[in-house]
Amino acid sequence: MNYVIAYFKKDHLTEVILPLHQLEGLSGVSVSEIKGFGRGRSRDAAARMEEEPVDFIRRIRLEAFCPAVLVESVIDIIEKNAFTGHAGDGKIYVMPLQQAVRISTGERGEE
Repeated sequence: MNYVIAYFKKDHLTEVILPLHQLEGLSGVSVSEIKGFGRGRSRDAAARMEEEPVDFIRRIRLEAFCPAVLVESVIDIIEKNAFTGHAGDGKIYVMPLQQAVRISTGERGEE
């Protein structure tokens, strides 16, 4: 089982979510609106930060827990549908997941 975290531009949320929703075996995703900054800060960021000390960009954080066989499909869907070809399109991270527990039933593992 794996933990996929993706950060991308807000205006691509629908294009990313719809194909993920159709992916057989993916039980769901969580989505949050976040603020942050990365290497792609605007050229005038330093000047603006003198006026306002925080120069954050709004993004979407998508989290999905999925079986290893689905990881490449999830990555492909996000990458294809969040792509604009410009700096700041986002990032995708994948990490192994040791354990999952359903609180309501006590089930453990991939189910």
